[in-house]
Amino acid sequence: MASRHETIPSADIYGPGTFVDRDFIPAPQDATRIFEYIAKGTPGFTQDKDLWNTVKFNGNSLPVIPGPTKAPLVAAALHAMCGVVAHEIVQDRDGTPASSQQVTVSTDHAAIWLGTILAASVEGKDLSQIVRSGELPGLFQRDFEGDFMSSLMRKRTTALYKTKTPGVWYQLHGSLDAAPILRSIGVDPDYPAKTSEEAYDHISRHVEQWTADELEMLNVKNGFCGSICFTPEGWSETLMGKRLAAHPLVNYSRQSHAIPTPPAPIPTISNDKRPLAGVKVVELVRIIAGPVIGSTLAALGADVIRVNCSRLTDLNVCHVTQPNAIQKLHLFDADKKVTQVLQLTLNTGKRTIDLDLTKEDDKSRLRELIEGADVFVQGFRPNAIARKGFGVNDLLEMAGNRGKGIVYVEENCYGPDGPYHERPGWQQIGDAASGSSYVMGRSLGFKDGTSVLPPLPISDMSTGLVGALGALLALRDRARKGGSYRVSSSLVKADAIALEPEIGLYSPEIVHESNKLFQWGHIGPAQFVTEILLVVMDGWKKVFPQYFESGSESLMTGFSGGPWGNMETLKPVVQLSDANLTPHWMSSAVPNCYHPRTIDWL
Repeated sequence: MASRHETIPSADIYGPGTFVDRDFIPAPQDATRIFEYIAKGTPGFTQDKDLWNTVKFNGNSLPVIPGPTKAPLVAAALHAMCGVVAHEIVQDRDGTPASSQQVTVSTDHAAIWLGTILAASVEGKDLSQIVRSGELPGLFQRDFEGDFMSSLMRKRTTALYKTKTPGVWYQLHGSLDAAPILRSIGVDPDYPAKTSEEAYDHISRHVEQWTADELEMLNVKNGFCGSICFTPEGWSETLMGKRLAAHPLVNYSRQSHAIPTPPAPIPTISNDKRPLAGVKVVELVRIIAGPVIGSTLAALGADVIRVNCSRLTDLNVCHVTQPNAIQKLHLFDADKKVTQVLQLTLNTGKRTIDLDLTKEDDKSRLRELIEGADVFVQGFRPNAIARKGFGVNDLLEMAGNRGKGIVYVEENCYGPDGPYHERPGWQQIGDAASGSSYVMGRSLGFKDGTSVLPPLPISDMSTGLVGALGALLALRDRARKGGSYRVSSSLVKADAIALEPEIGLYSPEIVHESNKLFQWGHIGPAQFVTEILLVVMDGWKKVFPQYFESGSESLMTGFSGGPWGNMETLKPVVQLSDANLTPHWMSSAVPNCYHPRTIDWL
């Protein structure tokens, strides 16, 4: 049973539209309450309290990330919901009553999961140490085509800046090509800054000559990425904020206009009892949020084929040819490209191929894969993929013609409709628009509107988890009722949920207690998300060494024989009572575009 919870307005503490807990509730009990709150508000999620009662949370009482938001508890609740739906799927498949099973989630594990991309080691070397020591050259410089982060100026394009509008900051974003953004505000991309501080200060002087609204219109005009740092109240009063608020966090629906198709039960696989064994997933994604959807489904047993195009800019490179694992991490190949850390974790359990959708042969190959797929995941801007012939209606037609429904999952920044629907967006844009960056700045003591990124890629990771939960619900319904389904997951929505009064923010006193325990290092508006994540990882390694080392409390799982040699990465968060069902990956991560394009479904 959830603990009693009350919040009070906290405009004087965290800004307009914020609400702070009246009384502190330890994290595991609070996660139970948040689970019930989200479960009640999720159309299609079971309202059977017997199934809710199968969920158990454990973990440290205090918050384990900097700042006042309960993002780890929201993530823990969503992981638990995935576990409940997984048990429903197994019940339908095998007849095992879902109410007789148990779902266990550690709130500490859910928090560390938000930092998955650096919670790994390769050949015994901790990934955060590799990044910090420079043993992975090119991580911030040469992994982007177009030289996005090839200089200090380009790197600092993505940061939070004070504007000419009093009390309002702006999230500037270099997206995957920083030079045009810099030129648009009068900055020479090749200005010879000698330090990161000099680059940030130089850009700051230019940004401060623009009002927040002028910067917003400049970016809309040019199709650039960026956002005003709204307060939570400010965002909720915008038309886009109102449109997004009308949608549930986990937003999935049966596509009633599609050609009717019969029920498609989850198959029974003799040597794999995981809930999604036999389910086939095509993943057409980049960066973090989209890949999280596929990695979550893969842990639950799905066969996931990730499709990338080696011609497109991404945080990755496709070919690894060096024989030594550590060399593979830090030596450039013949094309002077380097493997990127996101692939080391977010490609676990997947296979990957290279297809260029400007080529008809490659589009045909993708259609062949989709013909056998149960789930299609795409993370490109709304309608961009439709222009290639792979929009939701295109796939609904394909599914109808084959006589078996499909689950179409899309993740984007602003949600399924509204005036910002097609605007580009990254994690930082979700943080700025929702009010999360503003609240983080207030938590760090700033009263002048200074905004600071939340301490982890929360919106990216949570958006992926929401997409995976939506896919699970849709697969369950497709097995029972037939039809095709659409799932939409939004970066801004994933941030905004943690700012709702029903969730609540931690009081400054509780934030201070966490700060004393973890002794977090410096966090400020100039920092990139990975730099802040390193600060958080340092705190976790000091307080929770047992989670990262071998032993009964370890949260790590190991792989050998993969392209990078011996690896350890974070285990899936949700644990099911039956060891044969509980999520786990069957194979190590591989680089993007690794397998031959001729691979087919297992």
